[in-house]
Amino acid sequence: MQLEILSPAKINLFLHVTGKRPDGYHDIVSLMCCIDLCDEITLQFDMKRTAVICSHPQVPQHETNLAHRAATLFLNRLAVKDGVTITIKKCIPVAAGLGGGSSNAASVLLGLNHFYGRHFSKNQLMSMGVSLGADVPFFLFQKPAIATGIGEKLEVFAGLHPYQILLICPEFSVSTAEVYRKLNLRLTNCEKKLTKSLLKKHSFDVALHLCNDLETVTASVYPEILSAKKQLLNHGAQGALMSGSGPTVFGIFSELEKAKKAKDALSHKVNGRLFLADIMVDSGITMKDV
Repeated sequence: MQLEILSPAKINLFLHVTGKRPDGYHDIVSLMCCIDLCDEITLQFDMKRTAVICSHPQVPQHETNLAHRAATLFLNRLAVKDGVTITIKKCIPVAAGLGGGSSNAASVLLGLNHFYGRHFSKNQLMSMGVSLGADVPFFLFQKPAIATGIGEKLEVFAGLHPYQILLICPEFSVSTAEVYRKLNLRLTNCEKKLTKSLLKKHSFDVALHLCNDLETVTASVYPEILSAKKQLLNHGAQGALMSGSGPTVFGIFSELEKAKKAKDALSHKVNGRLFLADIMVDSGITMKDV
């Protein structure tokens, strides 16, 4: 039996870092949603051992891969000696602030839980997920969410409407750990320090929400970030922001035709890849048996 899974990317519509924890992680308040830019994952069961297959040169094909770690964790918790072959077709840019590795890990946990008859509850899966990475619980949550703590405390955000997204993904990657290491909490970027309670009171508003404390850090090393934002705004985006620790920058459009027109206009002006995507308001990871 095989299981095919669409593993979506995420963007941060708001990201405020509130402090550093004794364990080295940072506490955040963030508004997160999935977009329909997806990796394609195939799980092949009844294998003697767990393995990862991926043609992307930056994706490890051994035990350090997050998807491999997710499978190992799940099977150990289930106390079975089965293996699974995980084939990943990468469409989400790697180390780009879009959460591709975390999404893959969540997809594997959900896929294995489906195969083994939903042995674990959602809360149990999310507990496994946070041990793999701070973004993994969000992808298991599968709805637009306000994330607090290190990202593992999630509440549904119901005030998000469908938008078209145009992403500019520069041809370089960024280390999340390095960005957080350079972050000066006294010089955070977001003038409006929205708390969880304030976020819950408002429907999504481009002017109110779009802010990312990590943007200033990454842009200080890579000025391409601010250039990409300016180009998106100059070509009709209602707002533009860097996602996560970067370097991907996204523009928000209310109409698909405007987003397509901007993509065409920017296709020869930016040094990087362009992707059109929709915000996913109602769903997240999807799978089918084959």
